[in-house]
Amino acid sequence: MRVSDDEMDFVEREGEVEEVHDHNLVPGCRFACDELYLRAQPVMILSQPTHAKPPLDVFAYLVCNSELRFLKWPFSDSDDDSDLHDQCHLMDKAGAAEDEFFELTRLHQLAVKVEVRNQISALETDLMHEKKKSASAIVRVEKYVESRREMDRKLDIQYQRNIAEALDNHMTAVQRDHEHRSQIEERRIRNEAAIEEARKEKALQEEKLRQEMAKAEAKVKLELAAKKRAEEAKLAALEDERRAAKEASEREAIETSTRAASEVAAKEATGHHIDASLGILNGSKTDGQSSGNILKAAENALKLEQERLQKYKEFEEKTKALGLSSYKDFQRLEQQFARRIRQISGTKENVRTKVNELIKMINDPLYPQPINVAVFVRKIVSYFEVDQPNKVTFACGHVIVFITSQVPYAMDLLLAELHRVCIYTVPKHIDYSKSAFKSKEDYYKMIGYREENGKIESTDAYLKRLACYMKLYAALVQTEAEGIQNPHGLKEGWAWLARFLNALPANVYAGVALEVFLQMAGFALFRKYRSQFRKILKNISGNFLVALKAQGEKVKEPKLKQVTGNIQYYIEKNEFLQEPEGWKLQGSLLSGSMVPELDYPDSYHHPSNHSRYYQQYSSYY
Repeated sequence: MRVSDDEMDFVEREGEVEEVHDHNLVPGCRFACDELYLRAQPVMILSQPTHAKPPLDVFAYLVCNSELRFLKWPFSDSDDDSDLHDQCHLMDKAGAAEDEFFELTRLHQLAVKVEVRNQISALETDLMHEKKKSASAIVRVEKYVESRREMDRKLDIQYQRNIAEALDNHMTAVQRDHEHRSQIEERRIRNEAAIEEARKEKALQEEKLRQEMAKAEAKVKLELAAKKRAEEAKLAALEDERRAAKEASEREAIETSTRAASEVAAKEATGHHIDASLGILNGSKTDGQSSGNILKAAENALKLEQERLQKYKEFEEKTKALGLSSYKDFQRLEQQFARRIRQISGTKENVRTKVNELIKMINDPLYPQPINVAVFVRKIVSYFEVDQPNKVTFACGHVIVFITSQVPYAMDLLLAELHRVCIYTVPKHIDYSKSAFKSKEDYYKMIGYREENGKIESTDAYLKRLACYMKLYAALVQTEAEGIQNPHGLKEGWAWLARFLNALPANVYAGVALEVFLQMAGFALFRKYRSQFRKILKNISGNFLVALKAQGEKVKEPKLKQVTGNIQYYIEKNEFLQEPEGWKLQGSLLSGSMVPELDYPDSYHHPSNHSRYYQQYSSYY
């Protein structure tokens, strides 16, 4: 319940009045008033100040054991004489004051009751208002709770709808993926069936072609046999005629013919003897000049070069004998190989793809395998007549290793082609000699210079091409593939370096060849030979570079100084410890499956080896 501000003010005023009364009350004397008429009501004891008339509302009374204590303010000793006279008068006044006091008390009580009723009514009104407010607040809370419940219910429905839509989308995607996979599988089955059908058709065509070729060969053999028999018969007839003529002439001049025959035989014998002697002398002189004076190379290197060039020559004769149906076919074949080689890049996936494509082309039964190999060798070497990025060069090294692992004789042909276009891949060097060469142009042609428009190319152009060929050779010897043996690997690269330092003189050609070889293969050689390779570099720095610097000071050639500085920088900065750019193929093939075996005639390759090499190749990547 709340107490109003008016009620609080009333209570405060009442407290102040009571306090005033307490201040005006003073102790009084006890006296007996048995003879006076006293009512049953308490008697007022008056206290009055001296300077004012006492008001009615300041009387107080006190009844104590039927004794009235009456006091008058202020006390004075002069009033003792008139106390008895004043008592009756005071009693009358006290009765009137008492009535008035009781009336005031009654009115005050009524006012207090009215005030209390008003306050109770106000409190009841406030209570009703509070109840209404509480009920309204409860209603609002219930409405809010109901709205929240409705919102939660709608959110639940929306969430369930979203879940249902997501589940439906997922099931749709799964079904679509399943259908896509089914379509892919169906296409794969159809493709396999088509490939199988094409293979069978190709086999039938090949069988038909072989039968036709067999018939043609049989026909040619028959024609040759008939021709041979006709020639033999013709020769027999001629022989008979000659014999008859001879018998007729012998009777007429037997002595003359015998003498003439004797003289002719003597002259022929003498001429043959002189020619043989001159040939032996000339051959000895030429050999002595080439081996002792102008030709600088190790004996083993020359022997290997001779063997490879001999194989290359025999191979060329065989390919010419096989031939192609037309020049256009041969040109188209060269373009196909050149396009595949130009597409080689420094990624594993690209190398794997190009190896597969080139192997298919080499084993293509439309052309004899020797012709395909010869075209591949020429195109891969001619591709490096101009400078190629390191990553492409290293990738070509991988391609060559994997192809020659399936076609072994291709490596000898490739090396022979490199020896033919660049003698420093042997390694060997030819010094100039006026007695051995008719002119400087002949010497330049001998060591590899090209003639363009009747003029010999510049030394810078020749050195650039020499560096390109050496990049390919160095990338080839340092290529290592797990599970596949490189027939011309690091062992041959180490042998090349030793033969180079032991036999070749220090000049600009040898300097360029050594610089390129170290930059491309030095990292791999150091990984394998470690301290031995450091000894080789120390030998280069202490001997070859000193001779190269002396040669540079002698001829005053800027290119020679540049090459010397590059090699010295390579050794001093230990660049062989750093992996060359593009040395490691990029990317991941993520392929461990074997490439399907190709069905080609057995005369071109061995299927079992083909499958094994492809398995090793796939596992390597």
